[in-house]
Amino acid sequence: MKTTLDLPDALLERAKRHAQRLGRPLRAVVEEGLRRVLQDDARHEPYRLPDRATGRAGVANPLESLSWQDLRDEIYGPGR
Repeated sequence: MKTTLDLPDALLERAKRHAQRLGRPLRAVVEEGLRRVLQDDARHEPYRLPDRATGRAGVANPLESLSWQDLRDEIYGPGR
């Protein structure tokens, strides 16, 4: 399948020189690069945010019943 790609001039020139050094067509170098990127991407697991929950499971959080003003006072002290 044919397609058109817009590449930065400097990147295209580097790819052409690389292909020439290898004695391979530019198309083959681009194809290999795409295959490597897609293969590497398939191996990476998505990032999972670590659980940093506090308290114990099933125990109510005593701060949930507080208003924003009460929470602020709890953090900074009353009257601030």
